[in-house]
Amino acid sequence: MRCKEQDMTRKRKRRIGRLWAACLAGALLIVLPACSGSGEQDVNLLKPEEGSERIVNLFSPMEKTDPDAENVARNATDKTICMAEEKLDVTVNYHTYTAEDYRDKTYDDVTLDRARNDMDDLYLLNPDTIRILGEEGKLMDLSGLECAKHLRDVVRAANTIDGKLVAVPQEVVAYGLFVNQDMFNRYDLKLPETPEEFLACCKVFKENGIETPVGANRWWLENFVLAQAYADLYNGGNTEEEIQALNSGKSKYSDYMRPGFEFLKKMMERGYIDPEKAIISEAIEGEGQDFLDQKTPIVMAYWGAANSDTAYGSPDFNMQVIGFPSSRGPMPVMPMTGFGIGSKAEHAEDAMRVLDVIASDKALQVYAETNRVISPSQNVEVDCIPALKPLNDRIKENIYVLGANASMKVEQWGNTCLIVRKLLKGASVDQCMAEFDKLQEKSLKK
Repeated sequence: MRCKEQDMTRKRKRRIGRLWAACLAGALLIVLPACSGSGEQDVNLLKPEEGSERIVNLFSPMEKTDPDAENVARNATDKTICMAEEKLDVTVNYHTYTAEDYRDKTYDDVTLDRARNDMDDLYLLNPDTIRILGEEGKLMDLSGLECAKHLRDVVRAANTIDGKLVAVPQEVVAYGLFVNQDMFNRYDLKLPETPEEFLACCKVFKENGIETPVGANRWWLENFVLAQAYADLYNGGNTEEEIQALNSGKSKYSDYMRPGFEFLKKMMERGYIDPEKAIISEAIEGEGQDFLDQKTPIVMAYWGAANSDTAYGSPDFNMQVIGFPSSRGPMPVMPMTGFGIGSKAEHAEDAMRVLDVIASDKALQVYAETNRVISPSQNVEVDCIPALKPLNDRIKENIYVLGANASMKVEQWGNTCLIVRKLLKGASVDQCMAEFDKLQEKSLKK
């Protein structure tokens, strides 16, 4: 098999191509170089004639831990890239970037720079960079691809900017609360559904000697805000009208956001989260070990982390994944990531063909079965692990909040994350709301 034969060569290529130093913002997207095989030694390959090899350059995040460690999420992407390489007779070269610590440039910062300078062909993008690059005209329209025909409506809507589909994902990223059910049972606590119930649970944990009931990092606290802000907007039957009111200035984003920020402020003041630790903690690395050691009963993470042994895939306790507390009960938050192609990509045609393969129903079935995730294709369904059933049940009922929506003039995922950080550093709720008002005023002038 061609992919396996190239395994050792690819490992050398990817080590040379890595750019070490920043962290991924938003979702912890974990993908790795293509075609990991099981070969134990180099294979003598015929060297192609000069200029005969067809190349597609892919820029994607790399987690900070050992990049060669076994990981289900990586393997899923590897398999689909192999499918594209074999079908199209192309080579996908990975360029990657990760963080040394919280002071380094983020993955998004580096992605924006590379995309604006046309350095790669294919990019794995977080929702805020999809919005920025799409508005700047730096991404190609993908709506003509065969794979685009089968996208779920929610995926298409979230990744369409100015009438153009600018990104196609391999999975629908859903965020939830990862909870230690055993610790809840120990104190006769029901899993919380509303903000008030959540605070009550934290109070019991705190009173029983658990120093920090909620493990937090500098990326994902915005999920609490978004769940409370938009529970009614996305589930009340008036989504389009409410978004139009926000875009016209008739309604204020800050009015939607205030309850979630007041909630976070209470958690900080009552010691339910540690803001000083959160502001310098990378996703999972900051709070993950305390959760696995059963010192912290609650953390937040994305769907795939429940399947990955490098995250929370093998806990020594009964883990459940539920939605974030809201007025409408447990609320999944779903920001849309995706692959985009640079508008001036050097190998644009081959990049389009590669994306059409890795996002085809056939490839997405392989990806979803390997990674056990929600597929962006309406034709692909797989069973989830028991821990994810509470979150999955809500999604199947079409109860969720979008963490990113291209139809909103103010980008949600990245902006909310940055303003939450201001709260962690000591800003008041009113000061944070003023930041949202500034963003809305700016959007109205466009």
